[in-house]
Formats: sequence, structure tokens, C-alpha cells
Amino acid sequence: MSLTPQSTSVGRFLTTNELASAISLRPQSIRKRYSQTGSYHGVVPLKLEACRRLLWPANAVEQLAKRGRDVV
Repeated sequence: MSLTPQSTSVGRFLTTNELASAISLRPQSIRKRYSQTGSYHGVVPLKLEACRRLLWPANAVEQLAKRGRDVV
């Protein structure tokens, strides 16, 4: 699967939906874990306060793979 991360003035990020698609999960599973722990298995998103969106680092899939999280 090829993802085109969003470009922002801060860098490149994935939306929660894009991250979920890349690792074969539902977006709500990622949001729930973030709500409970402040991260998704150690990957911390950028939280946009104005619109309440979470933007995940473009290398989040690689970070999860290095931590042993099953990534499809």
C-alpha cells in the first residue's frame, strides 16, 4: 500500500485514518489507545487543538514495526 502523507508547515504526517489503513486497524482502535495512554504503542501524535485532529509521524508504521507491533 502506498501512502502519501499530508504535508504541513511542521513536516510530513499521516492522519489517523491513513495510519489505521496502513496497519490494518480501525481508526477508533488507534484513537482509543491514544485516549487511554497518550500514544499508540509509543508513537506520539501531534494534536491540533483547533480542530482536535491527531497527526501521526510519517514514519509511524516503521516505528511500530521496530517496537514489535504487528504491521501488515
